[in-house]
Amino acid sequence: MARYILRRLATMLAALWLIITLTFTIMHIAPGGPFASEKKLPPAILDNINARYHFNDPLWKQYTDYLGNLLQGDLGPSFKYENRTVNGIIKDGFPVSATLGCLAISLAILVGLPAGIISALRRNRWPDYLSMFLANLGFSVPGFILAGLLMYVLAYRLDLLPPAMWGTPRQAVMPALALSALPMAFLARLMRSSMLEVLGQDYMRTARAKGLSERLAVWRHAVRNAITPVISYLGTLVATIFTGSFVVENIFAIPGLGRYYVASIGDRDYTVILGVTIFYAAFLMLMNFLVDLAYMFIDPRVRLVDRKEV
Repeated sequence: MARYILRRLATMLAALWLIITLTFTIMHIAPGGPFASEKKLPPAILDNINARYHFNDPLWKQYTDYLGNLLQGDLGPSFKYENRTVNGIIKDGFPVSATLGCLAISLAILVGLPAGIISALRRNRWPDYLSMFLANLGFSVPGFILAGLLMYVLAYRLDLLPPAMWGTPRQAVMPALALSALPMAFLARLMRSSMLEVLGQDYMRTARAKGLSERLAVWRHAVRNAITPVISYLGTLVATIFTGSFVVENIFAIPGLGRYYVASIGDRDYTVILGVTIFYAAFLMLMNFLVDLAYMFIDPRVRLVDRKEV
């Protein structure tokens, strides 16, 4: 177990280093820069700015300096947000994205999982048809269209909810609905297919033959075994949603991490792009690692051991 954890951590660090290197290289070889659009500034001032941020240094030195600061936990200053650091931007934006993500994931789980279970238990009946129709609809409608539709109907036509911004529970309803639609549909279909496979296993027939009620057989055996692939998907889902939905946050003017990331790409804000990319990659790896560890408690057949220990 300990060897497995150390091996996974080493693999995660190597992958993170590769992501940092590729992102850094691609950003700096692309034409332009953070201050390339400042045409009105005198050349002497632009030279001073480039010297201050070490843009005149060789690329290898900029890279090693960045890695050195990164090892100290310093992601650098933002080039576009005056007197702000990347650490501060992540500190301010991530809680907003995480709050919205918690709401979206909660909706997806509370609706998607029961819908998939009911659909599998009532296969080829109207609950199954209705659930899969709504799931296919959730897959087909892009998030920005659903967000615009919710805003038009609930905010402008019915005047039930505020159209944008962030800070109150009512302002979080539409973004959470728009963000949860796709994972809700995916969870419903994934749970349905997994349940159908489990319901046909021999141990389910054995449980019924021993006199176990259908409800207990489904809850104790079917759901517990069918939920394993769902948990695997949740690791990636949590990292993706928590670090910010770029489209939804921009449509509803939510000051989350995704909105900062989109703005940094247009502004060529190198440090923000790198910092958010590193944060997202590390968070995604951590979630996948925790999912692997959770398998041991959910499925007793899974054992995380190194091959040399077997």
